Amino acid sequence: MNASTQLVTGVDFVTIPTQDLDAAREFYGDVLGLEASAVYQRGDAPAVGAEFETGNLTLSVVHAASVGIEFKPLSVPIALHVDDMEAARAELEARGVAFAADTMDTGVCFMAHFRDPDGNVLMLHYRHAPRD
Repeated sequence: MNASTQLVTGVDFVTIPTQDLDAAREFYGDVLGLEASAVYQRGDAPAVGAEFETGNLTLSVVHAASVGIEFKPLSVPIALHVDDMEAARAELEARGVAFAADTMDTGVCFMAHFRDPDGNVLMLHYRHAPRD
C-alpha cells in the first residue's frame, strides 16, 4: 500500500457510554425520536447496547460496565443535524430536554447544547451559511 491510498473511507458509528441502558434507549428513541436499529444481547443476559440511526451516522449506546469500560460521559458534543433549529429545540424542550444556554450563532451555524441522562454532551446543529 502506498502513502496516497486512503485507508479510512468513512465512520460507521460513534459509541456513547451509558450507566442506564433503559433510560438511554428511552432518551435516544423516544425523546430524540431516533430509529432504533439494533440491540446488543448476550444470550439471556440483559442488553448491553443499542444502535440508533441519525441518517448518516449510527449512535451506538453501550452500557459501559457491561463491556468492561469505565464510565465517563462524553465532554465534547456530538452535533446532531436539524433542518429547523427553532422548531427542533422547542420540540425537545417540550419533551423535557434542558439546554445549557441560548442557541448560539457562530456566523455560519446555529448550535444548541444539551445532555443526555448520563451527562453526555450533545448539540443540535444547523449550518445557515456556506463555509469560506
